[in-house]
Amino acid sequence: MDTIINVIHVIAALSLILTVLLQAGKGAAMGSGLGAGSSQTMFGSSGAGNFLTKLTTGIAILFMITSLTLAVFSTKKKSSSLIQGVEEPTQKQESPISTDNTSK
Repeated sequence: MDTIINVIHVIAALSLILTVLLQAGKGAAMGSGLGAGSSQTMFGSSGAGNFLTKLTTGIAILFMITSLTLAVFSTKKKSSSLIQGVEEPTQKQESPISTDNTSK
């Protein structure tokens, strides 16, 4: 299950990068905004999102869900020790120095 989530997470990350790079920036229409006949405003339109914007939002949501899922899985893993076969001593050894605080 952990491997499947990791694979989905990596695919979501790569596709998120790809879809963000495919989109035109807000300043792309600035040069044409100064001329006549431009259908967009100078710094981009604020209308409804197109397909790439909606796709980016969906992939970002998937990326965040897989990030949270992987974080939850990593906290639930049992920690393993490097020294598996060593047992703890059952009795504590007393030190040769007396800890008696009575004054004579």
